[in-house]
Amino acid sequence: MKILILGATGFIGSASLQRLLADGHIVTGLGRAVARARLRMPDAQWLTADLATMRTPEDWQPLVQGYDVVVNCAGALQDGLADDVAATQETAMLALYAAAKDKPSMRIVQISAPRDGAGAERAFLATKFRADDALAASSISHVILRPALVLGRNAHGGSALIRALAALPLAIPLVHAESRVETVALGDVTEAVSAAVANLMPDRSDLVLGHPERPTLAELVTLHRQWLGLRPASIVSLPAPLAAPVGLLADIAGRLGWRSPLRSTALAVMAGGVSGEDSAHAAVPFLSARQSLSSAPSGVQDLWFARLYLLKPLMIVGLSAFWLLSGLIPLLDLDAARQHFLRLMGEGPATALTLLTCLADIVLGLAVLARPWAKRALFGMLVLTAAYLASATLVEPELWVDPLGPLVKVLPSILLTLATLAILDER
Repeated sequence: MKILILGATGFIGSASLQRLLADGHIVTGLGRAVARARLRMPDAQWLTADLATMRTPEDWQPLVQGYDVVVNCAGALQDGLADDVAATQETAMLALYAAAKDKPSMRIVQISAPRDGAGAERAFLATKFRADDALAASSISHVILRPALVLGRNAHGGSALIRALAALPLAIPLVHAESRVETVALGDVTEAVSAAVANLMPDRSDLVLGHPERPTLAELVTLHRQWLGLRPASIVSLPAPLAAPVGLLADIAGRLGWRSPLRSTALAVMAGGVSGEDSAHAAVPFLSARQSLSSAPSGVQDLWFARLYLLKPLMIVGLSAFWLLSGLIPLLDLDAARQHFLRLMGEGPATALTLLTCLADIVLGLAVLARPWAKRALFGMLVLTAAYLASATLVEPELWVDPLGPLVKVLPSILLTLATLAILDER
């Protein structure tokens, strides 16, 4: 069959795409940025589109007519610089259903979330559930799958955060340590998607995917620590109010385009645990959390990822602070700052050039905080650093009598910038 996967560059979407390709289907992945996905998975076809802009049935008509099945793996945790939760998860889906109702052979496989947990009033879950209800009330052939916390060989969002917490030295601070977390292996999710696409599930099914064993968050983190091959560490249970400032900072980062798993919505959901205890579960055996992890033993790259994961925001904030201060501090004593340029030009041009370089530093320090501009800002930092070194050589060649002098001043910034570029994920 010809299958369209929405959110095909994501954690579940990319795994579902690979599974459906292996099943022999003709698969097209749709996402906002598909350049890397096209290189990684060349056997699929790719479309670039933003679901948040596909708000009318007319936007969907060409796609509906061209495919037999639509698998919706798209989602957004909270509104942000690049995310519109309601438009992506509800408005676009209602438009898709309106377009699909005129094609009786169309089937929609909807990846949603369990209904029985906390945070149902949050936009993330509320919009998903309203879209689910609209699909269930329609005449469209469909299956709704509600995976619990998904564990896979790769990590994303909550599962990535759990790995990072598990790798902390000495002790592991946890909020909601006793919350129960139902899990499901990524392979079990893609198996269910494959069955739903192949019409091996009853039409209009609405099923939770998860293992009946529900470890606490503390137990799940401990399992991941064992999986990483690290010695046991104490779990320090923290009161829930301590998470509020972290959630606030993560929400601010979300507004700037960074999709942190510590945003307030994720914390609200975790407060009540992740469970579909009272919903209908798929009547097939799923792997437990322990089995999911042991089926794919960790490697050195997993330990590196876990240990570096929480350093990423610190590196970005550190670079931003460095460049902001390098632009603001000279403004406190402008006369001293322009002395370097006065050797080559008059007072007016020297002052203007000093102000221009300060402004450039400040702009780069601010730009690196915004996710869509971060990569360009990092390259800008490297270019500007090289320009500063070159101009310093022309203006004050005596600095290079001791070559380590200038390099010691800029080398830490260069290395930090290169390291940040290396871990800046670009899906």
